[in-house]
Amino acid sequence: QVQLVESGGGSVQSGGSLRLSCAASGNTYSSQCMGWFRQTPGKERRWVATVTRDGTTMYADSVKGRFTISRDNAKNTQYLQMNSLKPEDTAMYYCTAGRFVGRECVGYWGQGTQVTVSS
Repeated sequence: QVQLVESGGGSVQSGGSLRLSCAASGNTYSSQCMGWFRQTPGKERRWVATVTRDGTTMYADSVKGRFTISRDNAKNTQYLQMNSLKPEDTAMYYCTAGRFVGRECVGYWGQGTQVTVSS
């Protein structure tokens, strides 16, 4: 089992930045990857980004060039630096750890952290 705890969400104006963190504990060595998804009310969760154990990163087209995913293996923590935020980035953000399904990393989920971007 892997436990994930997100932090760093909040409210920001359009064009601003936020940095999300996700601390992992438990059997983290069993995870191939870590990642982020986001969800707005009434819609499905959508993949945002994935980072592999060796630091290879993958991004959804909607965030490429604006968001940066990274990880600190020594701290079992991953980060999502979000720049040039837009109102359409408003969502609940969930961190994940586990196995690959295509470019997505799924298996274990955090409880979510809200990001709100105002115009």
